[in-house]
Amino acid sequence: MEELTGVGLLTRKAYNEIPPRVEYSATEKARDLAPVFWYLGVWTERHDLEPIATADD
Repeated sequence: MEELTGVGLLTRKAYNEIPPRVEYSATEKARDLAPVFWYLGVWTERHDLEPIATADD
C-alpha cells in the first residue's frame, strides 16, 4: 500500500484507536484508471486468457 500512496493513487487515514485502524481510499488519479482496467477485462475475455499456474497451485 505504501507504493500506491507514494504515487498518489490512494490516500491513507489512520485512526487513533485500539486496535489500530487504517482506511485507504482511491484518489481521483486512481479513479481515472477505471476505463483502463475495464478495457483490460474486455481484452482478456476477447483473447480467452487463462490464469497462469504458479508453484502454489
